[in-house]
Formats: sequence, structure tokens, C-alpha cells
Amino acid sequence: MFGNWLKTTVLMAAIVALFGFAGAMLGGRNGMLIALLFAGAMNIWAYWFSADMVLRMYNAQEVDERSAPEFYRMVRELAHNAQLPMPRVYLIDEAQPNAFATGRSPQHAAVAATTGILRVLSARELRGVMAHELAHVKHRDTLISTVTATMAGAISSLAQFAMFFTGGSRDGERNVHPLVALLIMLFAPVAAMLIQMAISRSREFAADAGGAQISGDPQALADALLKIERYAQGLPMDSAQMHPETAQMMIINPLSGDGVAGLFRTHPATEARVARLRAMASGRG
Repeated sequence: MFGNWLKTTVLMAAIVALFGFAGAMLGGRNGMLIALLFAGAMNIWAYWFSADMVLRMYNAQEVDERSAPEFYRMVRELAHNAQLPMPRVYLIDEAQPNAFATGRSPQHAAVAATTGILRVLSARELRGVMAHELAHVKHRDTLISTVTATMAGAISSLAQFAMFFTGGSRDGERNVHPLVALLIMLFAPVAAMLIQMAISRSREFAADAGGAQISGDPQALADALLKIERYAQGLPMDSAQMHPETAQMMIINPLSGDGVAGLFRTHPATEARVARLRAMASGRG
């Protein structure tokens, strides 16, 4: 738990530093001050409100025991197994099977699954997936995951913002060189991807192991991962395409990882995850 709080603090500090540097390059001292104030405000906002924002991005609808009885009871049973408070439960109207968890703490957590995952997976496989998401909650990955998604979006917007400064001045001294603005426009999205990669890859292995312990069925989660990836490669998710910075929150990346995009994978290779789970199932892990 302390490790994730440290990662979150370092992440927020890195975002402030990045915004301050970009602001200084684009607008001198005044630009740096404005950028630092903006980054600080973004950090505060991301901590308190980013989870609800992500759920709104996916038009997630909260369900309860009356509207989705079997699914809700499954999550409640797994939360009890994990010794967690009952999270809010959401469904997303998307055909692609996928799921994620969000929230700043276990007491303010939410889990969301697509309607597609309920149709595609068996009850046993779905149980493994939701146990994985609750492992993220238990490990307190959800705060850093949601903050990362919010900050990645802010960094990407910084790249678009850069073009407006090319005609400005730096404390009345000189115009910003177009090359500087161009470099920031190119670097900012790459920085966003690198932040997501650094945060998300290692935690997926830990959540797989934790989810297998919560559900007691590592093989079911392994089967679910293979099935979800197969569908994700051929079935687009409209919400994720509109908000690619949130892809790292899903159990399987909902966007294609082919070509250059594969160099910036936000998830470890599914084959490696499945191999570890199968080793657990056979008693070798």
C-alpha cells in the first residue's frame, strides 16, 4: 500500500515538473507559473473526481441487486472473500468484453464491466475477471490508475495547446521558436504513453495473482484473458477509442497493439500472464 502511495506522489510531482518545464519553454516565467498552477489544480481534481469522470466517459450505468442480481451477488461474494467493502457496480453498454476498477480507495471503489463480457464469458471466467479487478482495489492500484489516465489526457492536451504559443512572447523578449513548440507537441504524447507503461505493466501481474487467490481459480482467469484478448483484437470499443488514455485501466488493452503501438503496450503480454496463472493452477507458481 505504501508503495502505491509513493508511486502516486512521484507521479503527481512528475506531472507538475513536466507542465512547469513546458510552460517555461512556451511562455517564460509567466508561462511556467500558469502551467504550475494548472498542474496543481489538475492533481487535486484528479484525486477527488477522476474516478467519476472515467465512469462518465464510458457512460457506465450503476446496477444493484434488483437490476443485475447474479452479477451483483458475484461481486459481493468476491468482495467478501477479499475482505473489502462492497464497491459500486457498473455496466457499460459495449460489445467488446472488458472490465476495470476505479476509485481513490477501497471505501470509494467501483468496478465496471461491459455487457459484452457478461455475454461472452462463462460464470466461472467472469468470476475470475471480477476477482482480478477487486485485487486492484485491494492493492490500491485504482487511485494511481485513474490519476494516470487523467494526467495522460492532460499531457496530450498540452501538445495541442503548444501551437497557440508559437506567436507569443517570452516576457517580452522574443517569440517562441516554432521548433520548440513542435518538439513539445511531439514529446508530450510520448511522455503520456511512457507514464502509462511505467505504472500499469507490473501491477497487472500482481492483480492476476491476487485475483486468482480471491476467486480460488487461476485457470478460469487464464481462460478469460485469452478469450477477452481474442475478442478485443477484432471487436472495437468505441468509448476506449475516444479516450485512449484510459486503455491502461482495462484488464486487457481494448485498443489494437499491432505495429508501432505494440512498442507502447500498457499491459504485459497476455501469454506471459496466462503462463503464470497456469503455473499457479498446477501448484508450480
